[in-house]
Amino acid sequence: MPDTLHRTGSITFDHIGKQYSNGVEALSNVDFTIKPGQFVTIVGPSGCGKSTLLRIAAGLSWPTSGKAVVPKTKPGVVFQDATLLPWKTVLQNVELPGKLDGLKQDDYEKKAMNVLYNVDLDKFADSYPGQLSGGMKMRVSIARALSLEPSVMLFDEPFGALDEITRLHMQDELQKIIVNNPFTGMFITHSVSEAVYLGSRVIVMAARPGRVIDDITVPAPYPRPASYRYQPEFQQIVERITNALIKGSAMSDPEHGSPSK
Repeated sequence: MPDTLHRTGSITFDHIGKQYSNGVEALSNVDFTIKPGQFVTIVGPSGCGKSTLLRIAAGLSWPTSGKAVVPKTKPGVVFQDATLLPWKTVLQNVELPGKLDGLKQDDYEKKAMNVLYNVDLDKFADSYPGQLSGGMKMRVSIARALSLEPSVMLFDEPFGALDEITRLHMQDELQKIIVNNPFTGMFITHSVSEAVYLGSRVIVMAARPGRVIDDITVPAPYPRPASYRYQPEFQQIVERITNALIKGSAMSDPEHGSPSK
Protein backbone atom coordinates (compact mmCIF):
# COMPACT_ATOMS: atom_id res chain seq x y z
CA MET A 1 0.00 0.00 0.00
CA PRO A 2 1.42 3.47 -0.86
CA ASP A 3 3.12 5.34 1.95
CA THR A 4 0.61 8.18 2.24
CA LEU A 5 -0.72 7.54 5.73
CA HIS A 6 -0.75 11.28 6.43
CA ARG A 7 -4.02 11.22 4.46
CA THR A 8 -5.54 8.52 6.60
CA GLY A 9 -7.00 8.48 10.09
CA SER A 10 -7.55 6.00 12.89
CA ILE A 11 -10.76 4.72 14.49
CA THR A 12 -10.86 3.73 18.15
CA PHE A 13 -13.77 2.05 19.88
CA ASP A 14 -13.10 2.54 23.58
CA HIS A 15 -15.24 0.06 25.55
CA ILE A 16 -18.34 0.85 23.49
CA GLY A 17 -21.76 -0.18 24.75
CA LYS A 18 -25.10 0.49 23.08
CA GLN A 19 -28.53 -0.06 24.60
CA TYR A 20 -31.73 1.03 22.87
CA SER A 21 -34.68 2.64 24.61
CA ASN A 22 -36.64 -0.63 24.39
CA GLY A 23 -33.97 -2.29 26.56
CA VAL A 24 -32.22 -4.22 23.77
CA GLU A 25 -28.46 -4.31 24.38
CA ALA A 26 -26.84 -4.15 20.92
CA LEU A 27 -23.16 -3.80 21.90
CA SER A 28 -21.15 -4.60 25.02
CA ASN A 29 -17.59 -3.50 25.82
CA VAL A 30 -16.39 -3.31 22.20
CA ASP A 31 -12.76 -2.24 22.40
CA PHE A 32 -10.33 -2.10 19.45
CA THR A 33 -8.47 0.36 17.24
CA ILE A 34 -8.19 0.48 13.46
CA LYS A 35 -4.77 1.97 12.76
CA PRO A 36 -4.12 4.49 9.95
CA GLY A 37 -4.11 2.76 6.58
CA GLN A 38 -5.59 -0.52 7.79
CA PHE A 39 -8.60 -2.06 6.06
CA VAL A 40 -10.49 -3.98 8.73
CA THR A 41 -13.40 -6.29 7.99
CA ILE A 42 -16.00 -7.19 10.61
CA VAL A 43 -18.07 -10.38 10.66
CA GLY A 44 -20.63 -11.70 13.11
CA PRO A 45 -24.10 -13.23 13.38
CA SER A 46 -27.12 -11.24 12.18
CA GLY A 47 -28.20 -8.74 14.81
CA CYS A 48 -24.84 -8.66 16.64
CA GLY A 49 -24.46 -4.89 16.21
CA LYS A 50 -22.01 -4.70 13.28
CA SER A 51 -23.98 -2.00 11.48
CA THR A 52 -24.67 -0.21 14.77
CA LEU A 53 -20.91 0.00 15.32
CA LEU A 54 -20.42 1.41 11.82
CA ARG A 55 -23.12 4.03 12.38
CA ILE A 56 -21.35 5.06 15.58
CA ALA A 57 -18.10 5.47 13.63
CA ALA A 58 -19.99 7.53 11.03
CA GLY A 59 -21.51 9.82 13.67
CA LEU A 60 -25.02 8.62 12.81
CA SER A 61 -25.55 6.98 16.22
CA TRP A 62 -24.07 7.36 19.69
CA PRO A 63 -22.94 4.82 22.29
CA THR A 64 -24.59 4.64 25.68
CA SER A 65 -21.24 3.81 27.28
CA GLY A 66 -17.63 4.19 26.23
CA LYS A 67 -16.60 6.42 23.36
CA ALA A 68 -15.60 6.34 19.71
CA VAL A 69 -12.58 8.36 18.62
CA VAL A 70 -12.71 9.13 14.89
CA PRO A 71 -11.23 11.83 12.62
CA LYS A 72 -13.04 15.16 12.64
CA THR A 73 -13.32 15.11 8.86
CA LYS A 74 -16.39 13.48 7.31
CA PRO A 75 -15.98 9.77 6.58
CA GLY A 76 -16.97 8.28 3.25
CA VAL A 77 -19.88 5.88 3.77
CA VAL A 78 -21.03 3.17 1.34
CA PHE A 79 -24.23 1.23 2.02
CA GLN A 80 -25.66 -1.93 0.44
CA ASP A 81 -27.93 0.14 -1.80
CA ALA A 82 -25.94 2.35 -4.20
CA THR A 83 -28.63 5.09 -3.78
CA LEU A 84 -27.69 6.91 -6.98
CA LEU A 85 -29.93 9.67 -8.32
CA PRO A 86 -31.36 8.16 -11.54
CA TRP A 87 -31.91 11.52 -13.26
CA LYS A 88 -28.25 12.53 -12.87
CA THR A 89 -25.26 11.23 -14.79
CA VAL A 90 -22.44 9.25 -13.16
CA LEU A 91 -20.33 12.41 -13.02
CA GLN A 92 -23.15 14.46 -11.50
CA ASN A 93 -23.75 11.78 -8.84
CA VAL A 94 -20.07 11.78 -7.89
CA GLU A 95 -19.96 15.59 -7.86
CA LEU A 96 -22.83 15.80 -5.38
CA PRO A 97 -20.87 15.60 -2.07
CA GLY A 98 -18.54 18.39 -3.16
CA LYS A 99 -21.44 20.49 -4.33
CA LEU A 100 -23.31 19.99 -1.03
CA ASP A 101 -20.10 20.72 0.88
CA GLY A 102 -19.92 24.16 -0.69
CA LEU A 103 -16.89 23.64 -2.91
CA LYS A 104 -16.43 25.79 -5.98
CA GLN A 105 -17.72 24.22 -9.17
CA ASP A 106 -14.24 23.89 -10.69
CA ASP A 107 -13.03 22.14 -7.52
CA TYR A 108 -15.82 19.58 -7.20
CA GLU A 109 -15.81 18.86 -10.93
CA LYS A 110 -12.06 18.23 -10.84
CA LYS A 111 -12.28 16.01 -7.75
CA ALA A 112 -15.13 14.00 -9.26
CA MET A 113 -13.31 13.40 -12.54
CA ASN A 114 -10.10 12.47 -10.71
CA VAL A 115 -11.85 9.83 -8.60
CA LEU A 116 -13.74 8.44 -11.61
CA TYR A 117 -10.40 8.04 -13.36
CA ASN A 118 -8.92 6.34 -10.28
CA VAL A 119 -11.73 3.78 -10.17
CA ASP A 120 -11.69 3.31 -13.95
CA LEU A 121 -15.12 4.84 -14.53
CA ASP A 122 -14.12 7.99 -16.43
CA LYS A 123 -15.45 6.53 -19.71
CA PHE A 124 -18.92 6.29 -18.12
CA ALA A 125 -19.04 9.86 -16.76
CA ASP A 126 -21.97 10.80 -19.01
CA SER A 127 -23.92 7.57 -18.48
CA TYR A 128 -27.01 7.34 -16.28
CA PRO A 129 -27.48 4.81 -13.45
CA GLY A 130 -30.17 2.97 -15.42
CA GLN A 131 -27.56 2.15 -18.06
CA LEU A 132 -25.18 0.51 -15.56
CA SER A 133 -24.90 -3.01 -14.11
CA GLY A 134 -25.29 -3.59 -10.37
CA GLY A 135 -21.53 -3.82 -9.92
CA MET A 136 -20.91 -0.59 -11.81
CA LYS A 137 -23.55 1.23 -9.76
CA MET A 138 -21.72 0.15 -6.61
CA ARG A 139 -18.41 1.40 -8.02
CA VAL A 140 -20.06 4.77 -8.65
CA SER A 141 -21.32 4.76 -5.05
CA ILE A 142 -17.77 4.08 -3.84
CA ALA A 143 -16.43 6.82 -6.14
CA ARG A 144 -18.96 9.27 -4.73
CA ALA A 145 -17.84 8.45 -1.18
CA LEU A 146 -14.20 8.95 -2.23
CA SER A 147 -14.83 12.28 -3.96
CA LEU A 148 -13.94 14.43 -0.94
CA GLU A 149 -10.78 12.38 -0.26
CA PRO A 150 -11.90 11.14 3.18
CA SER A 151 -9.33 9.77 5.59
CA VAL A 152 -11.80 7.05 6.64
CA MET A 153 -14.12 4.91 4.51
CA LEU A 154 -16.98 2.89 6.04
CA PHE A 155 -18.68 0.06 4.12
CA ASP A 156 -21.95 -1.52 5.32
CA GLU A 157 -22.31 -4.78 3.36
CA PRO A 158 -21.92 -3.03 -0.01
CA PHE A 159 -21.75 -6.26 -2.03
CA GLY A 160 -24.47 -8.17 -0.20
CA ALA A 161 -27.11 -7.70 -2.91
CA LEU A 162 -24.84 -8.63 -5.84
CA ASP A 163 -24.73 -12.02 -7.55
CA GLU A 164 -21.73 -14.20 -6.68
CA ILE A 165 -19.67 -13.56 -9.83
CA THR A 166 -20.20 -9.79 -9.64
CA ARG A 167 -19.39 -9.90 -5.95
CA LEU A 168 -16.05 -11.63 -6.56
CA HIS A 169 -15.25 -9.10 -9.29
CA MET A 170 -16.10 -6.20 -6.97
CA GLN A 171 -13.79 -7.59 -4.29
CA ASP A 172 -10.93 -7.37 -6.79
CA GLU A 173 -12.01 -3.88 -7.87
CA LEU A 174 -12.14 -2.71 -4.26
CA GLN A 175 -8.60 -3.97 -3.65
CA LYS A 176 -7.39 -1.85 -6.57
CA ILE A 177 -9.20 1.14 -5.07
CA ILE A 178 -7.59 0.49 -1.67
CA VAL A 179 -4.13 0.50 -3.28
CA ASN A 180 -4.71 3.60 -5.42
CA ASN A 181 -6.67 5.69 -2.89
CA PRO A 182 -5.16 5.20 0.57
CA PHE A 183 -7.64 5.42 3.42
CA THR A 184 -8.47 3.70 6.68
CA GLY A 185 -11.31 1.27 6.04
CA MET A 186 -14.01 -0.52 8.03
CA PHE A 187 -16.02 -3.08 6.07
CA ILE A 188 -19.07 -4.96 7.40
CA THR A 189 -19.92 -8.31 5.81
CA HIS A 190 -21.70 -11.59 6.49
CA SER A 191 -19.30 -13.47 4.22
CA VAL A 192 -16.31 -15.05 5.95
CA SER A 193 -14.39 -15.55 2.70
CA GLU A 194 -15.02 -11.93 1.69
CA ALA A 195 -13.79 -10.74 5.08
CA VAL A 196 -10.53 -12.68 4.72
CA TYR A 197 -9.97 -11.76 1.07
CA LEU A 198 -10.41 -8.03 1.69
CA GLY A 199 -9.25 -7.44 5.24
CA SER A 200 -5.80 -6.67 6.57
CA ARG A 201 -7.49 -7.65 9.86
CA VAL A 202 -10.74 -9.47 10.57
CA ILE A 203 -12.74 -8.63 13.70
CA VAL A 204 -15.13 -11.42 14.75
CA MET A 205 -18.16 -10.50 16.87
CA ALA A 206 -20.40 -12.69 19.01
CA ALA A 207 -24.19 -12.75 19.06
CA ARG A 208 -26.11 -9.95 20.77
CA PRO A 209 -24.96 -8.15 22.71
CA GLY A 210 -22.17 -7.75 20.15
CA ARG A 211 -18.61 -7.97 21.44
CA VAL A 212 -15.25 -8.89 19.99
CA ILE A 213 -14.29 -12.56 20.31
CA ASP A 214 -11.39 -12.69 17.85
CA ASP A 215 -9.06 -10.28 16.06
CA ILE A 216 -7.10 -11.89 13.23
CA THR A 217 -4.35 -10.44 11.04
CA VAL A 218 -4.38 -11.45 7.37
CA PRO A 219 -0.70 -11.23 6.29
CA ALA A 220 -1.10 -11.32 2.49
CA PRO A 221 -0.21 -7.99 0.80
CA TYR A 222 -2.55 -6.06 -1.49
CA PRO A 223 -3.60 -6.57 -4.20
CA ARG A 224 -4.32 -10.25 -3.58
CA PRO A 225 -4.69 -12.59 -6.54
CA ALA A 226 -7.91 -14.57 -6.90
CA SER A 227 -5.84 -17.72 -6.33
CA TYR A 228 -5.24 -16.59 -2.72
CA ARG A 229 -8.71 -17.92 -1.91
CA TYR A 230 -7.40 -21.47 -2.49
CA GLN A 231 -4.17 -21.19 -0.53
CA PRO A 232 -3.76 -23.02 2.82
CA GLU A 233 -3.24 -19.77 4.73
CA PHE A 234 -6.57 -18.43 3.49
CA GLN A 235 -8.40 -21.65 4.32
CA GLN A 236 -6.88 -21.77 7.81
CA ILE A 237 -8.07 -18.23 8.57
CA VAL A 238 -11.55 -18.99 7.20
CA GLU A 239 -11.72 -22.08 9.43
CA ARG A 240 -10.63 -20.10 12.51
CA ILE A 241 -13.26 -17.44 11.88
CA THR A 242 -15.99 -20.00 11.18
CA ASN A 243 -15.23 -21.81 14.44
CA ALA A 244 -15.26 -18.49 16.33
CA LEU A 245 -18.63 -17.60 14.80
CA ILE A 246 -20.11 -20.96 15.79
CA LYS A 247 -18.86 -20.45 19.32
CA GLY A 248 -19.95 -16.79 19.34
CA SER A 249 -23.45 -17.60 18.15
CA ALA A 250 -23.97 -19.74 21.24
CA MET A 251 -22.87 -17.02 23.66
CA SER A 252 -25.59 -15.26 25.59
CA ASP A 253 -23.76 -12.84 27.87
CA PRO A 254 -20.67 -10.57 27.77
CA GLU A 255 -18.81 -12.60 30.43
CA HIS A 256 -18.01 -15.18 27.71
CA GLY A 257 -16.92 -12.59 25.16
CA SER A 258 -13.22 -11.96 25.79
CA PRO A 259 -11.16 -11.87 22.57
CA SER A 260 -9.03 -14.79 21.51
CA LYS A 261 -5.40 -13.92 20.85
